[in-house]
Amino acid sequence: MPKYTTGEIAKLCDVTVRTVQYYDTRGILEPSELTEGGRRLYSDDDLHKMKIICFLRDLGLPIDAISQILSEEDPSSVISLLLRQQEEDLKTEISERQEKLTKLEDLKRGLSSTQTISVDSIGDVAYSISGKKKLKKLRRNIILAGIPNTIFQWTAIALWITKGWWWLFAIQMILSIPLAFITTRYYHKHTLYICPHCHKIFKPNYKEMLFANHTPTARRLTCTECKTVSFCVETAAPEE
Repeated sequence: MPKYTTGEIAKLCDVTVRTVQYYDTRGILEPSELTEGGRRLYSDDDLHKMKIICFLRDLGLPIDAISQILSEEDPSSVISLLLRQQEEDLKTEISERQEKLTKLEDLKRGLSSTQTISVDSIGDVAYSISGKKKLKKLRRNIILAGIPNTIFQWTAIALWITKGWWWLFAIQMILSIPLAFITTRYYHKHTLYICPHCHKIFKPNYKEMLFANHTPTARRLTCTECKTVSFCVETAAPEE
């Protein structure tokens, strides 16, 4: 059975010799054997224990807590719990960092389409990004709300063709008018627009928003502040 000196076990665990000696004095990693000259020798079990101690220290546990864990009758169950907690913490950290990376990439893309970069333009892009998720959710909810009406419409068309029930299609069309009005009103209420010239965040009137020429991310509107007509960036309105 191999034996390890203090220096060897320190090297295998990537710690200093003084750290190994300190754990010995604290009674959490005592050597399996002492030579006649007082030299510490550690076994494979000691090496395994040392790696566990190092892992627990990396998790931020104090020496006293590690000593208590190792003195438990079933320390493996406690360590397993710590492993799961550490895994969840790392997943959360990765998710948060990925979200920050996505925001950074969105900001870079937004600035690359801006002719002149200023504090105001950075603020516009940042404000737009902050409302991006809410805007996607808003559009998704509107699409989901419209699915029953779409199903009703195609069913009515099919029954008109196969059975001659034109009146069902007529009913569907009559019901679609107030539904379209309610949907567009709801969308108007929950969206704002950013003027690329004066950087004003404004809400156009309902009629202008409804009939404005638009892209997936902007509408050609008249800014309420500087009165310039241009494609203004669409973003979600803050929750009331």
